Amino acid sequence: MIKTCGWMAASGVLLASAAFAQDEDQPRFTMETVFELEVASDPQISPDGNTVVYVRRAMDIEKDRLTSALWLYDLEGDEHRPLLSGDSMGSSPRWSPDGSRIAFLSSREGGKPDLKVHILEDDRTYSVAKLQEGASTPVWSPEGDRIAFSMLVPDGPQQLITLPKKPEGAEWADPIEVYTDLTFRADGMGYLTPGERHLFVVPLDGGTPKQVSQLEGGAYGPVWLDEDTLLGIGNADEERDLQPQIARLYAFELEGGEAEALTGTNGAVGSAAVTPRGRIAYTFTPDGDENYQQTELYVMGADGSNRTNLTEEYDRSVGSVVPQRNGFLALADDRGITRLIRIKEDGDIETLTDEVGNEGMGRPYSSGSYSVSNEGTVAFTHRKTNRPADLAVMKRGNVEVLTRLNEDALGGLAMPTMEKVSVPSSVGDYEIDAWIALPPGFEADGSYPLLLEIHGGPHTMYGDFWSTEIQRYAAEGYVTVWTNPRGSTGYGAEFAQEIDLAYPGKDYDDLISVVDHLIEEDYVSKDRLFVTGGSGGGVLTAWIVGNTDRFAAAASIKPVINWTSEVLSADLSAYGAFEWLKEMPWENQELYWSLSPLSKVGNVTTPTMLMAGTEDWRTPKWEAEQFYTALKLQGVDTMMIHVPGASHYIANRPSQLLAKTEAIMAWFERYDPEAEDGE
Repeated sequence: MIKTCGWMAASGVLLASAAFAQDEDQPRFTMETVFELEVASDPQISPDGNTVVYVRRAMDIEKDRLTSALWLYDLEGDEHRPLLSGDSMGSSPRWSPDGSRIAFLSSREGGKPDLKVHILEDDRTYSVAKLQEGASTPVWSPEGDRIAFSMLVPDGPQQLITLPKKPEGAEWADPIEVYTDLTFRADGMGYLTPGERHLFVVPLDGGTPKQVSQLEGGAYGPVWLDEDTLLGIGNADEERDLQPQIARLYAFELEGGEAEALTGTNGAVGSAAVTPRGRIAYTFTPDGDENYQQTELYVMGADGSNRTNLTEEYDRSVGSVVPQRNGFLALADDRGITRLIRIKEDGDIETLTDEVGNEGMGRPYSSGSYSVSNEGTVAFTHRKTNRPADLAVMKRGNVEVLTRLNEDALGGLAMPTMEKVSVPSSVGDYEIDAWIALPPGFEADGSYPLLLEIHGGPHTMYGDFWSTEIQRYAAEGYVTVWTNPRGSTGYGAEFAQEIDLAYPGKDYDDLISVVDHLIEEDYVSKDRLFVTGGSGGGVLTAWIVGNTDRFAAAASIKPVINWTSEVLSADLSAYGAFEWLKEMPWENQELYWSLSPLSKVGNVTTPTMLMAGTEDWRTPKWEAEQFYTALKLQGVDTMMIHVPGASHYIANRPSQLLAKTEAIMAWFERYDPEAEDGE
């Protein structure tokens, strides 16, 4: 439990050792610096623990893309080199059981993905299968002679009508497109090719992949139960489109036959793994009454019997589970950090390291990945607030950071000082964690502008992680704060469930409490308050300006403005209707409207910018456009920015990331009372 007495004073903890008084002549983090950044992700350690292959991602200024290349780190010889040459993109590397080969996915820009294998002994790479559709992460069979993956199996075109034959040379319009699925488009994918994902197996020496699953509704997440059986996740119910929180674990015989369901229909299996003793471990999120439920770790027999919940008493969600001889390793978010934990068979839990770093480049969300050798050496992404994730290993409890990918770009810069505070909310008995980036040379004299950055989700977690966006704001002189208001993960189920059918709500009070604390501590000026956030943070930004005029300006990025239009047009309609709001908009329009920021727009006087991607299907651009139009109609200063071709991940390309941060700051500067050209 994290409830505390309301009288508890807010505490501050210095997270970085940099002094406040830094050399004003030292260069800062500029727009150009963004293109020099790199980040380590998906580290995979060899079975013998001597070599790590990982994905090294970098910003390409010429192609304006986040590129990915596979690199090898030899732990014995301290050699660090690319696995491949050329301009192909590598991802999802996985070692063969004997450590002699690495399977991975490879593609060139605009090309079809290949499933490839690299032989380390003779440094040779060959293509196992050229796939027509995107494949999932490759999974080696226990003997290392086959590879499993999942892939889309397209349906044939749906024929509704037959038009007359087109005359030779005639120029007709494109034919009509017919959709019958509830989800006919998805964020980041656009309009979907009708079909289902299924499990496939291909021999190591190549050939035509064999489809293993025939389950109605498809299957994904392959895991080898043994040499003859694959596990996979799916939902074969006739009403599966209306069951967003149901996913069952099935067993599929490679030689055919009916799929065997190993779990029930009371929740969603997230992933599965097989223990050294042949039992099945899987993560499971129950389909409960509240819209947030903890993800727990279960183990059961290979036939689905003797099911046990190992994390029933652990009030955190777990993921990325790896079975060990003495229990399980897993990741768990906890109060702004990601922990690598060991879960024992008796349910006892211990933290192995709290230094797991996020793999993102944009905002300070929790994430991270790791792998384990046969003898227990762990390779993982390493956290440092003022650096993107590096590669690290942990052996017998000792952590060694192997790379310094960004020292050339960031080593000579004046970086912000980071602090953490825990502030009692003005409503209820919760303490709200927040992190502050103080600009170089900061002095607490009450003069600085505040930039409040609100996370999305809303069931996600910010923390002590790298953020390119935060770095830009702080470099330009903003005291930048990011928080975990109620509804955030990492603080237990009760804290996350506080916003069930009440979002936005008391999370607003949590955010304002943090702002008030920074004003009281003379960190910022009460006349220079600015607020922004994306997705769920965009919702709260719009809600804030509908409830107070304290902020000089606001920027609501990719928000939900009207829950009715969101549920009826976004790519998560079933989740919105059945899980989030629990009723259809025509059944309880009062609820939908009361939680929509559009209901508050008549109160807004704060200059508010809106931004959305033109191909965002999670919170489509017309959500932002509704708020923009309403503000224009009532004479409030506003601006609408479209990001061409951008999905919900609006900052997917480096130039888009910069366009986002610089547009936000340019808008704020217009209304900063202390800015030279402020209005």
